[in-house]
Formats: sequence, structure tokens, C-alpha cells
Amino acid sequence: MRTDFWKRFWKNKIAVVGSCVVAVLFIISILAPWIAPHDPNEINLARVLAAPSASHLCGTDQLGRDVLSRMIWGARISLKVGFVATGIAILIGAILGAVAGYYGRWIDVVIMRFVDIMLCFPTFFLILAVIALLEPSIWNIMIIIGLTGWMGVTRLVRADFTSLKERDFVRAARAIGAGDLRIIFIHILPNAMASVLVAATLGVAGAILTESALSFLGIGVQPPTPSWGNILTAGKDNIDIAWWLSLYPGLAILITVLGYNLLGEGIRDSLDPRLR
Repeated sequence: MRTDFWKRFWKNKIAVVGSCVVAVLFIISILAPWIAPHDPNEINLARVLAAPSASHLCGTDQLGRDVLSRMIWGARISLKVGFVATGIAILIGAILGAVAGYYGRWIDVVIMRFVDIMLCFPTFFLILAVIALLEPSIWNIMIIIGLTGWMGVTRLVRADFTSLKERDFVRAARAIGAGDLRIIFIHILPNAMASVLVAATLGVAGAILTESALSFLGIGVQPPTPSWGNILTAGKDNIDIAWWLSLYPGLAILITVLGYNLLGEGIRDSLDPRLR
């Protein structure tokens, strides 16, 4: 089955493009200390808002800092937020969805009504409200994005568990005396990971976009820590004379989110039994 998945995956052009984009961004974030041409926080008042040139390929910002170097280091921040926030959301969503789908009855009703209540709140404005009460920091942002992004995963896992718990292999596990925890985490959950993997891939893109929006508004990653969002803030303030401050980080966000979305779509298509 895994061999068939990889065959379909590598035949899917969308999946290949998405995986290449994600791989390149991951390599850039890992190698940031070595490939960044300048110190991302080095101030050079003699080069304030310098246009792109051979020495500064993406120009400089309002403090003379190299934009390319700050974008390379900003990739680290974006990917860290994406992975940690999505990990928190997947952990919460998988546990609640597994419990709701496996036990059903009043437990299912309580959990799913709580999911419905959470979905009633606009997620971004809920994040804004919480961050306004806390100190803006990268860890607060990751935790808050994760705590407000688990509802979709819960629904997916619950639907899979509702179907899988009636299969023969689950009945066989019960017959040999396996406990509920073993059945949930050893027998059923691995078979429900396909939809979770797709949700996780798309969730990383959403988390990166949310972090960029918060940083753009000034309540996300705080300067001088480089982030694509706070570079865009500088671009907004100097849009008439420094177009590069808006163009390059905007393209970085666009390509990153598009790459993860294409990867998620490719994984979903490769796992679709109707395409086998």
C-alpha cells in the first residue's frame, strides 16, 4: 500500500511541485546562519531604504538592514510557528476526535457541541483578543494558534473512528482482551492518520499565514526578530519609495502557503481510494 501511495504521489505533478517548494524552504531555514549574506539585525544608516543591488539583492529596510537576510531568517520563524502550532492542534484534535468517535453517546455529544461552539467564534479575532491580553511573543503565538485550530482535525478523526471501530480487526482486538486505550492508539488511530496528515499539511500553511498577519499588525513576532510579517509592516510604511519591502516578503508568504497547499492536495489525491 505504501508503495502504491508513493507511485501515485510522484506521478502527481501538484504534489511534486508542493514537496519541492516545502523542501527548499526547509533547507533554507536550516542553513540560514550560513547562507544569509548579512547579519539580519545589523543596522547601517548609510544604506537606509537602498534599492536592490549586487550587495543587497532584495534591498534594505528603514534601518539599513539587509532584507534578503531577514527573509531567510524569517523563514525559520515561520516554519517554527507552523510546525509547533499545527502539532498542538493535531494533538488536541486527534485525542478529542478519537474519544468522541470511539465511545460515542453522550461523550460524543458533549465534545462535538464544544467543537460547534468553538467554530462559532471567528478564529482570527479570537486570537487577536487573546494576544491583546498576553505579552506578544513567538511562544504565545504558537500556543494560541494551536489552541484555536484543532476543531477541523477533531471532526476528521471522529468521522474515521466512527467508521473504523466497527471493523473486524477492532472486534478481533476486543476478543483477545485488548483495552480501550490500546485499541484507540494502536489499532484504530494509525488507520485514521491519512486524513490527519492532510489536515496537518494544510494546517501548517494556515498557521504561517496567521503568524504573518499578526506580525504585520504589530502583535506577533516582535522586532528586531525578523519575520515576514514585520518586514511587510515596514513595507506598508514606505510603500511609495521602497516597493521591495512589500514585494519580496509578500512573495515568500505566497509561495510558502501555496507550496504547503499543493503538497496537502497532492497527499489527499494520492490517498484517495477512488484514484487507485
